[in-house]
Formats: sequence, C-alpha cells, structure tokens
Amino acid sequence: MKNGEGRRLNKQAGEDDEEEEDDLEGGLEAWERRYAEDRSWEALQEDESGLLQPIDNSAIYHAQYRRRLRALSLASSAASRIQKGLIRFLYVVIDLSRAASEMDFKPSRMVVVAKHVEAFIREFFDQNPLSQIGLAIIKDGVAHCLTDLGGSPESHIKALMGKLSCSGDSSLQNGLDLVHGFLNQIPTYGHREVLILYSALSTCDPGDIMETIQKCKKSKLRCSVIGLSAEMFICKHLCQETGGTYSVALDESHFKELILEHAPPPPAIAEFAISNLIKMGFPQRAAEGSISICSCHKEAKVGVGYTCPRCKARVCELPTECSICGLQLVSSPHLARSYHHLFPIAPFNEVPSSRLNNSHGRSPSTCFGCQQSLLNLGNKPGLSVACPKCKKYFCLECDIYIHESLHNCPGCESYRPSKPVAASGE
Repeated sequence: MKNGEGRRLNKQAGEDDEEEEDDLEGGLEAWERRYAEDRSWEALQEDESGLLQPIDNSAIYHAQYRRRLRALSLASSAASRIQKGLIRFLYVVIDLSRAASEMDFKPSRMVVVAKHVEAFIREFFDQNPLSQIGLAIIKDGVAHCLTDLGGSPESHIKALMGKLSCSGDSSLQNGLDLVHGFLNQIPTYGHREVLILYSALSTCDPGDIMETIQKCKKSKLRCSVIGLSAEMFICKHLCQETGGTYSVALDESHFKELILEHAPPPPAIAEFAISNLIKMGFPQRAAEGSISICSCHKEAKVGVGYTCPRCKARVCELPTECSICGLQLVSSPHLARSYHHLFPIAPFNEVPSSRLNNSHGRSPSTCFGCQQSLLNLGNKPGLSVACPKCKKYFCLECDIYIHESLHNCPGCESYRPSKPVAASGE
C-alpha cells in the first residue's frame, strides 16, 4: 500500500509540475511557442479605411543601408589617402561542424550561413569584377576545399549547396593551413584575404595554432572572422595579428550586415600598397560554332569561351588566369567597373518631410531618377533624399540603385557642361 500511494503521489506531483510549466509558457502549444517570439503580427498596419496594408520593410532596410553607407563614407573621409586593392583573392571558410546545426538562427545556423554566403558571392563579384573567390569547409576536424579560386559565382554556389551537412568538431588550424597553401602561391599584386564563418565555441587542432597564425601573418594573409555563437580569444587574436576584423552576429539581419561589409575592398597592407604594373590580356570571344579544347576543364567545347591573346588557348570565363602562359585575362567592362571604389559617390542627404509638403517652395514632387511621385497616398510626403552636389531629389529605391549598382549620379551627369561650338566666320 505504501508503494502504491508513493507512486500516486509522484504522479500527481509530476502533473502539477507540468501544469506549472504550461502556466509559465502561457498555455501555448509547441508549434505556437515557435512563433511567439517573432510576433510578426505586430508589424501589420491599417490604412484610412481600416483595411490591412502589406508589410513594408523598405524603411527599415533603407535605414540599415544608410547606416552602412555613412560608416563607409566616414572611414574613407578619415583616411582619404588609403589605397585599396582592386585585385583580391578571397577564401571563404565555412564551419560545418555539429555546432552549425544549432537552431538559434532559424531554421539553423547552416541554412542561414548558406543563404547569405550565396548573396555575398554575388555582391562580391558585382563590386570586385577583377577578383576571385574560393570556398572551403571545416567538418569532422578536417578542412576540405570545395572550389578553387575562380571568377564564376554560379560554380561556387552550386558546389556549396551540394555539400550542406554538419558533423564532428571544428579545427581552425586545419582551415588556416589549407587556405595558406593556396593563397601563398598568389602573385604579389594580389591581395590575399580569408573570411571565416565560425559557429563552434572551441577548436580541435593537431598542433600549435599560434605558429600557424604567425605563418599567415608572415605571408600577408588578412584573416577576418564572423562568429555565430560567442566571442573567442583565439579568433580575436588571429584577426589582430593579421590585420582583419572580428565580430559576432547577434541575429540573422546583423549577420547579413557583417558579411556584406566584406564585399568592398579593404585598405591595402603597406607592403602591397606599392604601385606596380600588371600585365593583362583582353581576349576575344570565340566565334559561334567553333570547336576547341578548353584549357580550364581539358575537354572540347563548342562556341563558348575566350581566346588568350598570347598563347591562343581557350578559357571558359573571365576574369581568370591563363593556365598555359599565366597571363591575367580580363575584359574592358570589368576594368572600368573596378574604378568606382576610387571615386565613390557621397551619401545623399535625407530630405525633411516639411520641405516636400511646402506648397510655396520649389521642391520637386517627383524622383529625378525614375520620375515617380515622392508623395504617398493622400499627398503625404514620403522618405526621399537629395544629392549634395546637384540638389536633385531621389526616392529610396533610386538611392540604393545609384550607390550600389550605378555608381554615378544622374543629376550630376546631366549637368556636365557641353563644349562650346566655335562660330564660323563668313
């Protein structure tokens, strides 16, 4: 009887504990608690007639974009004579140990990292058309090379998406040794960089990692780390020794900002800031229907690729280095697009809503770029910016497009003085 009464009392105590836990969690089901912290329904807004408006995150996105743009502008103005490397060789090392399967980033760290690495690769080649990227992963205590240095974003993204699995421990030393072996062969005019996306809170290394850090420092490797868990001393020490940056992501949006900060070229190391001439070739596109052996993949291809002007070898994509004669092959658009980092556009100034709402002023009510109205429904002034030089008004979408893609102000370009026509005497 005593054993039976004890079991009943334990069962009742367990039920009481479960009821207390349910009360603390507000009586929510498991699938409800998953979305309770997001509270996305609080972002809904109503219009004048009481109907729900679609969620518009453009103002939040534009505020984040403006902060990043202002920070870059302040950094460039504070050190206007800092040289930047236009030819970069970057290895992205992704930690795919068991720590990457944690679900503090929805749905997991691995999925979030893969999504933003894809966006980073496309942004990197858009801002650095003469540079190359390689991918490496760390899992089971071993570092693996996914892709070699190349200029094709699609091949890197395809290789990454096919290897998304987490297992084992992470080894920071093995990852550094792997990328050091590849980047140490880069010519002196190239800027060697490593970006490590680290999820673990420890590193399982086969030797002395301090010697590996000094070896990277001696080879002029600029190592940067973005952590997804907590700050680690060894990662901070690595970045301090090699001149990189170390930061820890607070959430997914913060991680996106941190990784996109590495897309523009960083300041050049003093030893690499010496001006020197680089031999480059401008290959011609192969004729349609021509058959030749590609020097990249060692196989015959039809009408796809470019011909090296020095050795007449066929390559698939640009920019790249000819595998036969070693000539750097680029196209003229790639070279022209690389110069916008030397002459960046100043951030536009935000226009107060009172200026747009002033009926007696001469402020335009349409965007100079897209000719769309700067007023919202009910003639309420919306967010807009103005160029500090030409004083033309632009909407938020045109502001982002001008600074991130066009790199030229349409208002300033339209004010260029035309050459005077000499009058012909009779």
